Amino acid sequence: MLLTDVLQQLSQTINTFALEQGWANTFACEFTPTKDKSHGDYATNAAMMLAKVAQKNPREIASILQAKLLELDVPIQQVEIAGPGFLNVTFDKQAFTSVIPTILSNPNYGSLENKDISYLIEYVSANPTGTLHIGHARGGAYGDNVARILTKAGYRVHKEFYVNDGGQQIINLAKSILARYQELLGQPFTIPEDGYFGTEIIDAAKQIQTQYGNTLTEADLELFQEFGVTVMLQQLESDLARYGVTFDQWFREKTLYPDQIESVIKELKATGKTYESEGALWLKTSELGDEKDRVMVTSDGRYTYFVPDTAYHKTKFDRGFDSLVNVWGADHHGTIPRLKASLSLLGYDSERLHIELLQMVKVYQNGEEVKMSKRSGNAIGLLDLIDEVGVDPIRYFFAARALSTPMDLDLDLALRKTNENPVYYAQYAHARIYSIFAKAERSVTPVTTFTQLSETAYPLLMLLSEYPVVIEEAASKRIPHRLTQYIQSLATAFHQYYNEQPMITESDQATNEQLNFIQAIAWVLQDALSLIGVSAPERM
Repeated sequence: MLLTDVLQQLSQTINTFALEQGWANTFACEFTPTKDKSHGDYATNAAMMLAKVAQKNPREIASILQAKLLELDVPIQQVEIAGPGFLNVTFDKQAFTSVIPTILSNPNYGSLENKDISYLIEYVSANPTGTLHIGHARGGAYGDNVARILTKAGYRVHKEFYVNDGGQQIINLAKSILARYQELLGQPFTIPEDGYFGTEIIDAAKQIQTQYGNTLTEADLELFQEFGVTVMLQQLESDLARYGVTFDQWFREKTLYPDQIESVIKELKATGKTYESEGALWLKTSELGDEKDRVMVTSDGRYTYFVPDTAYHKTKFDRGFDSLVNVWGADHHGTIPRLKASLSLLGYDSERLHIELLQMVKVYQNGEEVKMSKRSGNAIGLLDLIDEVGVDPIRYFFAARALSTPMDLDLDLALRKTNENPVYYAQYAHARIYSIFAKAERSVTPVTTFTQLSETAYPLLMLLSEYPVVIEEAASKRIPHRLTQYIQSLATAFHQYYNEQPMITESDQATNEQLNFIQAIAWVLQDALSLIGVSAPERM
């Protein structure tokens, strides 16, 4: 019996009873893991939720529900009433040994039923004008993790990078590369005030010289622009792939010009929510939650950036996605109301657009904050982090904190090969299991009945059984840190078990049961780590 099946039966029993009693037209009882296992394994506040409608004392309702649960043919050890009316359930954990063969016979254990719901997740979306910085690294890890988790949970997922190649910054990119090209030719050059100074600009100029020779001039600025964007995108894609982040589509802003943008402006004008003032075209976003109205087209005919943003998001809805998720920097917070307002005016349900804002990351090394890149002298970049500590620690540390929480990234801790380092601790649990297999010098013979496991195995059995529940929670709330919490719990429980329980004994039956058991643990550890882009080494 699997924990997910048991929890579903418990919830359904209470839901059905509440409906039969007329205490609720619809009711969704939930059992959640207890933080203190002395209070049982799972708990629900259903009695307190029903008390007002039932016009009964919550503990009286809890007593009725307690009796209902104890009648079920499920592995419950006890149901206790606690506090004002909580129901705390303790399971007979021996019954959950069936999770072991279930895991070993199902490589997709933890995957949930396919859902007819599609997600478009847009993340990173860095301007193609330079290298990726630490904010892109955090956002990239989050977006990729959420995509993996949602896929595991049965959703259809499309991953997208929005290429900002239609604004003034791309003209400045072209002028910057042109200036470096002129420098290579020994000609006078001037990098624009808002230009770009990274080594990648010099590299792009060298590539243009190699490919096109020494005869280009300012008249060829469009060539410098397109070549520069192409080179920058190739570098971004390469760097992100090294980080374990890939996309299904790189959507070019330039493809929106001019037809789709003009179409959006025409549709917004038709709503009667636009007006002209001081030669500019404005949208009445203040009527839909924005702090003030916003300019759509400036007096000199330029689109403000939220207009192509609106056109882009219109394409997302028109492509048929059910839910849209954007991962943005916290400095874009003010953009959200105007974007949602414009989409609502176009007739779309803006509640289907979810904006996840990432907070600032500070990097520390040798006890001091590191602010400058060793590569460029600018902000800390993705490649700096990879070179310094590797991909696994970065991905794990970013996954371990809620995106909305500012975080300190300790590079010294990330490099430490001790139990203090959470990623090392988790990976070491996986490698330790494979060291046991090496010492056992025997293959694992599958078994379906477990009689030799000690009580010290029970916490691990419960954790293995909880894995699909964790996937559901992490997916529904879009919180990858729920996975790292689970991984740490599983690694901790295994290390404790390893220290208390002989893995290889004189009994072939006991040893084979142990090997089956720890193989299941290894498989779940590896799968959970893969969902946050972290490897599971067999040796360390």
